[in-house]
Amino acid sequence: MLLLRLFRALLVVARITASYAGLLVLRKLFRRRDAEGRAVDPPWLARRTEATHARNAARLRAAMVRFRGVFIKLGQVLSIMGGFLPRVYGRELELLQDDVPPRPFAELRPAFEATLGQPPDAFFASIDEVPLAAASLGQVHAARGPGGEALAVKILYPGIRSLIRVDLLIIRLALRIFHLFVPLKSFDRVYEALVDLLRRETDYLHEAECMRRVAENFAGVDDVLVPGVVADATSRDVLTMTFMEGIKITDFDAMAEAGIDREAVGRRLVQCFYKQLFVDRFFHADPHPGNFLVQPGETPTAPRLVILDYGAICDVSETTIDGLVDVMRGFLEGQDALVVRGIDRIGFVATEGKRELLEKTVRTYFQKLLKVDFTAGALMRASGHRLLELANPEVELNELRPLMKTVEYPDGWFYVERASILMFWLVGQIAPDLDTIQVGFPYVMPLLAERIAQQPAPAPSPVEHGAPIRGITPT
Repeated sequence: MLLLRLFRALLVVARITASYAGLLVLRKLFRRRDAEGRAVDPPWLARRTEATHARNAARLRAAMVRFRGVFIKLGQVLSIMGGFLPRVYGRELELLQDDVPPRPFAELRPAFEATLGQPPDAFFASIDEVPLAAASLGQVHAARGPGGEALAVKILYPGIRSLIRVDLLIIRLALRIFHLFVPLKSFDRVYEALVDLLRRETDYLHEAECMRRVAENFAGVDDVLVPGVVADATSRDVLTMTFMEGIKITDFDAMAEAGIDREAVGRRLVQCFYKQLFVDRFFHADPHPGNFLVQPGETPTAPRLVILDYGAICDVSETTIDGLVDVMRGFLEGQDALVVRGIDRIGFVATEGKRELLEKTVRTYFQKLLKVDFTAGALMRASGHRLLELANPEVELNELRPLMKTVEYPDGWFYVERASILMFWLVGQIAPDLDTIQVGFPYVMPLLAERIAQQPAPAPSPVEHGAPIRGITPT
């Protein structure tokens, strides 16, 4: 079975590789230089290239859906980290969902006994054999403890680690082949991020510890709720926790019926994210709608937020926070030199390569972003043409390859980027008019004030500066 899976996956890799090899041959034969010395494809070859990207992106997504498991996770990683991949890949991979048909409970019972030493009946008065939810690595069942207390039991699928090892071999080979065509330095980081994500999400003892730590960070905060861990019924393959009631955070009809204000929910979600990232330095890196519930509070504008699923929670480094503060300060003060310093601190600048080209590209983006409305809804409503315009690095074609070699994907950045994208996408659905930067600013302000007191801004560049970002006044 595993060998057949390996063969089928390698066949997909071979088909995609062959199609791009054919394009390389055509480019060698027909690409020409224009009057300014830039390499230019003839129109028919440019159209063929776009069609090849679209066909391969659809082929890749279909294969990931078919193989499930690790491949779904890889698609999620690439959809976030693949900024230099053709845009059609991003559109296809964003459609991947981490939900699968559930497995019969009879398949899970032996694994439960193997990891905890006793069958489920020894731990629970009852357990519902129909799962509450199923994903690519495991599923969750409702249960009752010996005293009748409501519990949720998360069980890792039997044999999933062996499947992961085979899939990772395939993925490593595929990424090495793809790197021959796209010389981006971050492909090793793609693989490392995927391995780290899978390590976290297949170790329920790690998840239980993360749950306890987040609960400590929100101790005394009455409107943020974290499930409690049932240690006696928890192992590396089984996680038992208190069952949390609530309304799914995107069930707007149910929230309205319960008298819950949507903007208050969005505001609390943003506040939690900024607190975790900038104050606790320990944040939830998988904030999709299934991981949050809402309970009515004392008033419609004071709802309680329930946070679920702690497998993808991690620390953020001091250098990353320092860099983010510089980037934010650059936007507040309208100084692109601070933005450049910030991305350097985060770790995006490779030790070799054309740094001046990267700085020019960053400053081009900076001028564009100063004109953007950063309310969550405005970003979601932006047209495809507008988003493509913002994504255009405005570099010459012959500069794109050197630019790729100049950019590194910083260690640990994947989780920050993943969490930010998912969080602000979710907030855009809940409270489209919420200014997320203004809501989160109080959590960043002490760091900004400290930085301003300790370090002056670098000398301004000759690039014309725009106005500070809308809605925030630096102090």
